[in-house]
Amino acid sequence: MTLRTVEELDALEDLRQLKYRYFRTLDLKRWDEFADTLADDIVASYGTHALRDPLVFRGRDALAGFMRDALGPAVTTVHIANHPELSVEGTDATGTWSFEDTVIVPDAKSIIRGAGYYTDRYRRDDDGRWRITETSYERIYESITSLDDIPSFRFLSHMWAVPPTASA
Repeated sequence: MTLRTVEELDALEDLRQLKYRYFRTLDLKRWDEFADTLADDIVASYGTHALRDPLVFRGRDALAGFMRDALGPAVTTVHIANHPELSVEGTDATGTWSFEDTVIVPDAKSIIRGAGYYTDRYRRDDDGRWRITETSYERIYESITSLDDIPSFRFLSHMWAVPPTASA
């Protein structure tokens, strides 16, 4: 059994908090806070079955800008991350995370659900904070349901827009 130092244990907790903050700020559309989870030189690769080709972003501004534009107020997302496996070596770290996501896009009359595993690299920057330097995921599954197939679907509440009123 390997004994961990207090510094290693602190780093592991910081990395867990970082990934949780990444998803929370993404879902709540807190774009400046989201950008702060990313290293300036991040490389991100997101591959989905729905989009076919992977999307690759280089740099904090490119990734945060894409998310801001693609996940505006009309799109609702929820991400759940579990089962982190983290390894720290000095100011660098790696991790994998199980995740599930739901994306509701009323304008496209779609609900996308999926699950998979993220693979990340992290770095402790000069300010002492950990940031994500590389991120990608491998999907276990991705599904899409047309809201036309669910005629009873209605938003009862939505943080960014007033939901349409139900017709009587």
